[in-house]
Amino acid sequence: MTAHTDRAHLSCDQARSLSLGALRGLGFSDLEAGIITDHVLDAALCGYEYSGLPKILNVAQMMSQIAPDGPMRLLKETSVSALYDGANHNGMITMDRATDMAILKAQQHGFAIVGLNRTWMSGRSAYFVERIARAGLVGIHTIGSTALVAPPGAAAAAVGTNPIAFGFPTADEPLVIDMSFAALMFTDLRLRARLGEGLPAGCAIDAHGQPTQDPVMALAGAVLCFGGYKGFGMALAMQAMGGLAGADDDPDGAGYLVIAIKPDLLVPLDRYRLGVSAMLSRIKGTARQPGVDEIRIPSERSMRTRALLTKEGIEIDKHVYEKLQQLALAA
Repeated sequence: MTAHTDRAHLSCDQARSLSLGALRGLGFSDLEAGIITDHVLDAALCGYEYSGLPKILNVAQMMSQIAPDGPMRLLKETSVSALYDGANHNGMITMDRATDMAILKAQQHGFAIVGLNRTWMSGRSAYFVERIARAGLVGIHTIGSTALVAPPGAAAAAVGTNPIAFGFPTADEPLVIDMSFAALMFTDLRLRARLGEGLPAGCAIDAHGQPTQDPVMALAGAVLCFGGYKGFGMALAMQAMGGLAGADDDPDGAGYLVIAIKPDLLVPLDRYRLGVSAMLSRIKGTARQPGVDEIRIPSERSMRTRALLTKEGIEIDKHVYEKLQQLALAA
């Protein structure tokens, strides 16, 4: 395999313009294109290239396979809950609405749980829980998703990558924890296949259940669980949680849950913020092993990268850049 090595450097404004143009070329409205652009650009700025602008090419590919069958619909609602049918709209758009609803209900009633089904490719879970945390709430987001991951000992996919994410308000930047129970994110796998880049050993199998480092063969097979049986156990729990969102046991279906909790249900928000910040300071102050510069907290690296790249701009593969330009020309 030969990887593409040419890179295109874009300022934030250039990246936003390119993304908006490509999404309009795909037929998204200005509002929809803006929602997706905000999401993928934030991913790029946080240093997750595979979840950044290249994701638009994945969106284009999915749109050739699935089309909306009406507007997003509210199926059931109480004062603290809502269940939505995404009507096959893109998940970055539908999850934007679900997150807004969770924040609104939690601010009004102290707690909210919002479920969403029949949607696809919602992007980084961290994006949504960070928004909840910045609203002064504790956020939890789970996904029971399309079967892409093989359980230990299996020769085919049976569960989704099934991430879980948490967002906690602090006295400073939110604490965000976002992790998948797959050895490799499927979006990362797709980008590696697009660019001809090999996979690390031990993270995927081919269609015959044999280990592979070829991303194209892995796309026809499955990725493996992170952490063996422990990762599989957590992935299984997320799959079951997806049932709360109205996702039946359909290997091609997915269920998304958003939970928002107002700390004031138990302790005052300011006290909670200060307590979490004190905990983080204590942990970062832990004695370090030789050669270790700092104890790093989840989300620290991505937030530092975001601050840096917001000033310096981002880089994307030139092959991806050219494909996005082609889409933008169709707008």
